Amino acid sequence: MVRDWERADRPSLVRFANNRNVWRNLKDRFPQPYTDVHAEQWFDMLEAMAEPTHWAIEEDGAVAGSIGVQLDSGHFGYWLGEPFWRRGIMTAAVGRVAPYVLQRLKLPRLQAPVFEWNPHRCACWRNAVFSARACFAAASARTENSSTRCSTLG
Repeated sequence: MVRDWERADRPSLVRFANNRNVWRNLKDRFPQPYTDVHAEQWFDMLEAMAEPTHWAIEEDGAVAGSIGVQLDSGHFGYWLGEPFWRRGIMTAAVGRVAPYVLQRLKLPRLQAPVFEWNPHRCACWRNAVFSARACFAAASARTENSSTRCSTLG
């Protein structure tokens, strides 16, 4: 289930976000380790938004991840706690949220960079009926090597 964030979600947020395997698949601005201080900063940012653009993904009665979009770039980002991987949860969330943000927020497209070592992220988009439109090489702050990212556009 996708829903608005609540400050009461902080313990689950920190528990699942503070994971190196989650972190290594996200943009450089996602902190590692992820602490209570980061969670409070996250909630402060969410509360300052005029209209929500980031939502919690709830599974088994707790927040399991997050999904959202940056309005200035159309960057569509998401993460899921490792215990919830490969259960179709993110595909369902992408399938629900992506059409909403395209229509409601009047975005021409969404862009979701994918590291080459994470083919499940591309599969998530394909399963949610989106397609890869461009691939490009990019230096990654996650490793010392260069990596390929596929931008999936809807």
